Amino acid sequence: MLHLYWPWLLLLLPLPVLLRLLLPAEPQVEQAALKVPFLDDFAGGQTQFLSSNKPWCLWVAYIAWFCLVLAITRPQWLGEPIELSVSGRDLMLAVDVSKSMEATDFKIKNENVDRLTAIQFVAGQFIERRVGDRLGLILFGTRAYLHVPLTFDRKTVRTLLNEAFIGITEDEPQTSIGDAIGLAIKRLQNEKVDSRVLILLTDGANTAGELTPLKAAELAAKQQLKIYTIGIGADEMMVRSLFGMRKVNPSADLDEKTLTAIADMTGGHYFRARNSEELEKIYGLLDQLEPVEKDKQYFRPKSELYYWPLAVAVLLTVGLATYRLRFS
Repeated sequence: MLHLYWPWLLLLLPLPVLLRLLLPAEPQVEQAALKVPFLDDFAGGQTQFLSSNKPWCLWVAYIAWFCLVLAITRPQWLGEPIELSVSGRDLMLAVDVSKSMEATDFKIKNENVDRLTAIQFVAGQFIERRVGDRLGLILFGTRAYLHVPLTFDRKTVRTLLNEAFIGITEDEPQTSIGDAIGLAIKRLQNEKVDSRVLILLTDGANTAGELTPLKAAELAAKQQLKIYTIGIGADEMMVRSLFGMRKVNPSADLDEKTLTAIADMTGGHYFRARNSEELEKIYGLLDQLEPVEKDKQYFRPKSELYYWPLAVAVLLTVGLATYRLRFS
């Protein structure tokens, strides 16, 4: 569909006619008559000069003016409306990067990896599937900080998650779960209610920060921020020692009671991920979260067309000027 961005500029079209009618005519200058005995020698030049004043020259000039005015109205071609995929969800990931995440009790493609690497692998696939959501990323250890603000750019979120490393936030090996929740509340408090979700992944207990996890959960509940907590780590693991192989519990420090309370207080759910398969299932369940419906948004691609009438106007003007200079 053809569309004019500034259609009111079409009011300029009659301007040359109005100027011709309203402005006073050029006064006639009386000059002395010159009698030339050999007038026939000037006949060709006089005919050419008169031909430059033919009425069609005015029509060409007016067509050039019309094309110029049409160009400045900024004509555009609007394509078919395209519906944008926007769910309206604001989803923040809070990932533990404390020293304890170095435990290699997860497997990816039959290879032992640390907990953070497993999260990066599985959460990366989850991020790619969240089409239409705004995603953000918080990293926390001794301190919590916003690594990626809310954005529709899923590729950037995944890249920066993969670039995170253990110990990036800490001066000493501690975990500030409460501060991570508090930072999420701060970043999401001005967003639409019922569209805010925090997914918090940790393998330990709160040992640092100014805000306790339960107090942070209470504030989150008041802000209607739903929190899904995920406890990371295997229940048992075989390690080599001086006395041979022995079983250990690498998740002994995991505070499941607090994580469950956080989820319950905010209307979320607590999940336990003992291996990569369970972690993938958890993200599959999170994929089933119903998005908040928004009014449908549409985008219409636009193609600028102003250069076509502008080119015609320039060509006609140059052609008319060349004709008058040559035959006048």
